[in-house]
Amino acid sequence: MKNENKVLACVDQSRYADHVADYAAWAARRLDAPLELLHVIDRHPGQGTADDHSGAIGIDAQENLLSRLSTEDAMRTRSAREQGRVFLNRLRERALAAGAQQVDVRQRYGELEQTLTEQEADLRLLVLGRRGEAAEMTQRDLGRNVERVVRALHKPILTVTEGFTEPRRVMIAYDGGAVTRRGVDMVAGSPLFRGLPIHLLMSGRHDASAEKQLESAKTTLASAGFDVTAALVPGDAESVIARTTKEQAIDLLIMGAFSHSPLRSLLFGSKTADLLRSSRIPTLLLR
Repeated sequence: MKNENKVLACVDQSRYADHVADYAAWAARRLDAPLELLHVIDRHPGQGTADDHSGAIGIDAQENLLSRLSTEDAMRTRSAREQGRVFLNRLRERALAAGAQQVDVRQRYGELEQTLTEQEADLRLLVLGRRGEAAEMTQRDLGRNVERVVRALHKPILTVTEGFTEPRRVMIAYDGGAVTRRGVDMVAGSPLFRGLPIHLLMSGRHDASAEKQLESAKTTLASAGFDVTAALVPGDAESVIARTTKEQAIDLLIMGAFSHSPLRSLLFGSKTADLLRSSRIPTLLLR
């Protein structure tokens, strides 16, 4: 599928794939955009057997071993490809049943981050599970690929949690910076959230500058026809956002992502990652 306005859903064979497909179908329907389901198969050439690979075997034995390993690798590849084909076709039928009008599937061998970077120019929205197959096995609360993918791309990314609830109430975590200002403009001009009430939240100190920024964002959304409420709440952003999503029954959060460098995040932690770990609702990340 070659389309600069497509919604791309990245799925793996975990229980989270159904939820990713559901949210992607919802977004594609709202945007009237084609949907592509992408399954990236990561090669694992280091898979071993119980055989002696030390090299202390004869030349003929080495050739036989290499031939057998090559055959086994080809069999694994065919098996993975066939399993992926069945898996993607099931998700395609699920997305069509959910109302997506045009759904394509693609299976690729390679590395997830690189594959997505190659497709970035064609994307309108990426939908990604906050956890995946690897995180499910290790019980991590945030998949290892999420931060790398979000840092690598510069398109909106909807990270989803377990379960699907059609969004009815949306909140924008607004900080007055360039990213969230562009996010407000994007929401105002996009059909994705059209007709849904928007809660505009700013955390931090009450001052004239913050109040002016918040009022400007509210005016932009109201002028576009949105029902908007706005609040400036003192306190730590993570705590304020978590509390407000519960109090306001928010079911989708919009926020800026990873404004600092990876090195700074390594040294001081990342507010984005902290919020993703603590949030129980899908989050649209802006870059």
